[in-house]
Amino acid sequence: MAEPEQLNYDIDELVRRAKAMIVPGARNILGITGAPGSGKSTLAADLVGRLGPDSARLVAMDGFHLADSLLAEFGRAERKGAPDTFDAAGYAVMLGRIRRGDPVVVPEFRRDIDEPLAAARYVPAEIPLVVTEGNYLLLEGEGEGEWRAARSAIDTVWHLELDGVERRRRLEARHIRFGKSPAAAREWTNGSDEANAVLIEAAARRADLIVHMPR
Repeated sequence: MAEPEQLNYDIDELVRRAKAMIVPGARNILGITGAPGSGKSTLAADLVGRLGPDSARLVAMDGFHLADSLLAEFGRAERKGAPDTFDAAGYAVMLGRIRRGDPVVVPEFRRDIDEPLAAARYVPAEIPLVVTEGNYLLLEGEGEGEWRAARSAIDTVWHLELDGVERRRRLEARHIRFGKSPAAAREWTNGSDEANAVLIEAAARRADLIVHMPR
């Protein structure tokens, strides 16, 4: 396996690379991954906004979160955000449809209610580039065939790398902003989030490009 290309964050260069994936009459998928708090959602939304709605649309992996009621039923509520707390098979199927150029209606994750919302975004058939972002686009371990299936539908994956101290600071602030107490935010950041970050960083070598994010 070739080593991934390395790039210091440069939004103009990233937009240029994304634009190069826009081919009229074709459908390409750009994946953006990284540990929680690394800036995936921000970068993906920025790229799609700069490219314009006729060229690119966003489909986030977080829309395939299992609902809290189902997590409670499965006994996984305390690990929300771990690989087995997503509908990975559904995500892979959706990416396959996008890969074929189908028009699709997709879910999105709403942080204000901390739950997925079904049928929240539409991707027309004529859109040439779909940007998908999420934690687990590069997982390939035992029992992770559904994540491998998702990856196989994606043309290129960029992994975002951010200093761990800064990443955890941003995560804590985000958890507090959406309702957690400072103590609970710190516990979740250093517990569940950090365990997931270890998995994600271990898979970074499978990326096509590693983007070093600014503090």
